[in-house]
Amino acid sequence: MIDFPSRKTFTPAKIFVEESVENTELTQKLLQRFSTLPVEHIADANELLNKAAAEGRKPSWQGTILLAKQRGPFLRYCPGTQNHICCMYHNLDVAAGCDLDCSYCILQGYLNNPLKTFYCNMDDMYAELDRALLHHPNRFYRIGTGELSDSLTFDHFIHIDADLVGYFSDKKNAIIELKSKNVHIEDLLGLEHNRRTVISWSLNAETMAGSEEPDAPTLDDRLAASKEMQRAGYRLGFHFDPMLDHEGWEEGYRETVDKIFTFAKPENIAWISLGALRYPAGFDQIIRENHPDSRIVLGELLPGLDKKLRYFMPIRVEMFEKMYRWIKSYSQDVLVYLCMENDEVWRKSFGWSPGSSAALKRMLDERVK
Repeated sequence: MIDFPSRKTFTPAKIFVEESVENTELTQKLLQRFSTLPVEHIADANELLNKAAAEGRKPSWQGTILLAKQRGPFLRYCPGTQNHICCMYHNLDVAAGCDLDCSYCILQGYLNNPLKTFYCNMDDMYAELDRALLHHPNRFYRIGTGELSDSLTFDHFIHIDADLVGYFSDKKNAIIELKSKNVHIEDLLGLEHNRRTVISWSLNAETMAGSEEPDAPTLDDRLAASKEMQRAGYRLGFHFDPMLDHEGWEEGYRETVDKIFTFAKPENIAWISLGALRYPAGFDQIIRENHPDSRIVLGELLPGLDKKLRYFMPIRVEMFEKMYRWIKSYSQDVLVYLCMENDEVWRKSFGWSPGSSAALKRMLDERVK
C-alpha cells in the first residue's frame, strides 16, 4: 500500500442486507470479507432508510452499511440548474453516502440519512450501460460515479472501480470519471485503461480543506495520489467546487493552483472545473446543526436565479477570473470550465462563454474522445 499519511479508511461495523440482493456476487464478496461483523437481513431497504433518516446522526448508525438493490436507473443525466450552463454529464449511481463529512456536502440534505448504501445488483448496471452505449453509438457519454458518494473512499473494500475501468477501456463513445477526495488508488494501478478513465480530485484552499474537509486526506496527499495516477497513464481532472469566500482566499487558492502544476503535467489534465458555494435555502440550517463550527454560512449569500443561495455575482466573478488567469499562466491548453453558472458570469469571468450547455458538452467531449 502506498504511504499517504493522511489517508482516511472507513471500516464497517454492521451490515444490513436487503433480501433482493442476498445472492449477488458483490453481496457475497462483502459478507465473506466482513464475516465477523453482525449482519441483519431486511425485506425492504426503504423502511431502514426512513428509520435512519428519522434518527439522524445518532452514533448507533455510524459504521453501518446497507447492501441494497438499485430500483431506479443507475445512469442519469446530471439534473443541472435552470437558466445556467450545464456540462450535460451522466451520473452513475453505484453508492449513496460518504464517510468524509465535509461541512458543505449537499448529501446532508439530499440523502438525509447516515447510512452508506451500496447497490449490489451490478449485473443490472452493466446491462443498462450496454443498452445505452451500444444503442447510441454516435452519442458520447461522460459518466461519473461521484454524485451521491465519493468515487474512491470505499474502494479499499468495495473494489468496483477496477471493474469499471476495465469495462470502459474498450468503449469508443464513453469515458468514466472517478471523482474523489480520498486516496485509495491501489486497485487502479497496473490496469489496462486505454485512457478511457479520468481520475479526478476535489480540491480547495488549504485553510478551507483543513476546516471544512477535516476528515478528508490533505491536499498534498490528494495531489501525490494524482501523480501516481499520472504515472499509470491516466488522464487527470481537478474540481474546485465549492470555492469558498474567506479571508486570504486569493493566496490560498493561488497556492493550490501552484501545487497542481508541481504534481501534474498540463498535457495529462483533462479539465479543471470551478464552482462557488451554493445550496438551497433550507440547507443553511442543516449545516449549522451538523457543523456548528463551520463559518461558510456566514458569507454574503443571496438567492440566485435558481433560488439557491449564492455569493454576490461580483464575488464569484472575481474568484473565477483570478483562478482562470492563474491556471492559464501555466498552460493555455488546459480546459477550465464553470459549473452551474450563467452566460453572463462566464463572459465576465473568462472573457468568453460556450453560450449553451450543448456547446460546453462538445468542448468537454472533445478533450477525451
